[in-house]
Amino acid sequence: YDYLGQVITLLGSPLKANRLLALGFAVVIGVGLYLVLHHTRRGTALRAVAVSPTSAQLVAIDVRKAAAFAFALGGGLVAASGTLVSMFFTINASMGVVFTMKALIVVIMGGVGNLMGCLVAGLLLGLTESLVATFVSPGLTLAVTFGLFLLVLIIRPTGMFGKAGA
Repeated sequence: YDYLGQVITLLGSPLKANRLLALGFAVVIGVGLYLVLHHTRRGTALRAVAVSPTSAQLVAIDVRKAAAFAFALGGGLVAASGTLVSMFFTINASMGVVFTMKALIVVIMGGVGNLMGCLVAGLLLGLTESLVATFVSPGLTLAVTFGLFLLVLIIRPTGMFGKAGA
């Protein structure tokens, strides 16, 4: 999208408008998802099904409908994410591998099932990659990502905010 390729200076740093727009939409989508999951009846049902489908049935939650809604919600989030990423990356068949790997690292590093842990882990990895790319070498960002991931798993095998058990 050429019209969003113009550079905007924010706090002394040049940023392209398409990246700022993607950030804004990502924040709105993330906050919306959090509000849906934690402040609506359907979100509570989804979280109950995620914890224990059998117990959710005992309190009259239709597990099939909740699973179908979760699948549709996930598909919608993937579509929105793909649209946002298409603003500054060329799309090809293998580009999802890197994003999937980083998403897996963020989820495990933050603690499986912990939304705040995933947010902190994502920010930590993003900042680390940016610092390494700026001050060391852009080719080492993946190695540093794996190194940080391994360090967190050695210190806390359940992730930064994960709980033992289950």
